[in-house]
Parts: sequence; structure tokens; C-alpha cells
Amino acid sequence: MIIRPKVTEGKAIQQLVNLYAVQGLLIPLSLHDIYERIREFFVYKIEDQIVGVASLHVIWEDLAEVRSMAVHPDYQRRGIGKALVLRCLDEGRDLGIKQVFLLTYKKEFFEKVGFQLIDKSKLPQKVWSDCIKCVKFPDCDEIAMSIML
Repeated sequence: MIIRPKVTEGKAIQQLVNLYAVQGLLIPLSLHDIYERIREFFVYKIEDQIVGVASLHVIWEDLAEVRSMAVHPDYQRRGIGKALVLRCLDEGRDLGIKQVFLLTYKKEFFEKVGFQLIDKSKLPQKVWSDCIKCVKFPDCDEIAMSIML
């Protein structure tokens, strides 16, 4: 079941995202980051346990980014990640967003959902403000992808 999280679930979201952040696969999130953006998140729950998370961050009137997409290792390859990304895209459509992008190491996964490769130089400077928090900045090796809604 995909729902909006409760504020009290911030720590569970942080634990799941930071599980991948320590591996250098996601940007780490503080509880402050999560509480500040709690309305951007969707969580996938199985028996009241958060096993997947993703957020849609609006950048501009026609542009948004899928961020912090993570599925607990014990629950991968069950369609949870795809369901979360599709829910983010639905939210983008509901908001009138025309383009959604992301930075990833999982090119094949996102291609299956309909994303296409784009040049990072086409991303707005606002995006890079988050990249400063990454241990790999400025030598980012993530792949930029985008989908038109």
C-alpha cells in the first residue's frame, strides 16, 4: 500500500534512505530534511512496516525530481520501486508538471519505467544545491534521466 507518511514515521524513512546513503547510492537525509519535506514523500507499507520510500520534489512550475527512492533489500524485485516511481509520476501529472527527472545509478530500472538519458548540463542550477551534500560532489558519477508527462 502506497500512502503519505505520518510525521512520526520520519525516523523510519531516514533509516531506509540512509541505508543506501552509507553505500554512496543516495544523498543522506537528516531528520530535519525529512520533516521539512514530509509532504513530498510516499511510503510503501507492508503490515505497517515501511519497506519503500520515494519523494517528488517540485523544482519549478513545469519541472520536478524523483528523489530518495529506496526499497528495503528484503523487499526488492517485488514491484515496490516501480509502484513508488509511478505514484510520483501520477502526482506530477496531478500538479501539472511536464517533466520529471532524476539522478541514478540504476539506469535499466528507470528505463523500464519510461525514463530516458539526458545530459546533466541540462539540469537547472537549483538541483546542484542538493548535490553539494553528496560525498561524491563535484565528481558525480550518477546518470541523469528524464521523462515527459
